[in-house]
Amino acid sequence: MLPRGTAVRRDSGLYGYERALARCGLTPVAGADEAGRGACAGPLVAAAVILPEGKRGEVPGLADSKLLRPAVRERVYDQVMRRAAAVGVVVVPPAEIDRVGLHRCNVAALRRALAKLTLPAGYVLTDGFPVAGLGVPGLAVWKGDRVAACIAAASVVAKVTRDRMMLELHAEYPQYGFDEHKGYCTAEHTAALNAHGPCAHHRFSYVNVRAAAGLRVPAGSVEENALDVGEEEY
Repeated sequence: MLPRGTAVRRDSGLYGYERALARCGLTPVAGADEAGRGACAGPLVAAAVILPEGKRGEVPGLADSKLLRPAVRERVYDQVMRRAAAVGVVVVPPAEIDRVGLHRCNVAALRRALAKLTLPAGYVLTDGFPVAGLGVPGLAVWKGDRVAACIAAASVVAKVTRDRMMLELHAEYPQYGFDEHKGYCTAEHTAALNAHGPCAHHRFSYVNVRAAAGLRVPAGSVEENALDVGEEEY
């Protein structure tokens, strides 16, 4: 929860949460987000970012990573890395997602990314999912990457880091088109998966990947892993 008596107005802008928390002495504020949750290939990448207070922490063009064109996102990434007081990044490989489960990996990766920050946080904002065991107060913010600057910065770092990794995988496995869909379940990816079968970087706990590999799909499975993910997700 936010401290008693603290309110963030809807029109307070992307830096409203950080400014409100700073007025309560809860600094620095760390934001955490992930990229690749909805993909059926490639890693899950979590990032945590602390932006400095004042003008230096106001990143030009900063927004939810999904709302930025790739070239703009790269420029914003460079600005975040240049300006941030601390950054932590964690990469979770597909095999670990298969072994542990997507949601558990997601929350653990956010926690690990926050733990990698070289500057201890006074308050933590996470996108969507609460993360326990941080030792400091925090708040899970719905669509946090659109309303809190530190979460938006983390979303950009996670997204750019993962996209670069998927481009490297494309060079190794061009038949899947990882450079275009980044491992998400688009129609093009599904067609390539069915034509060529999965590679070592697909998530074999996912229903669509198991089916393409000719493996048994558990009866009654409603795993979110099988859902088709729209373009806005990647």
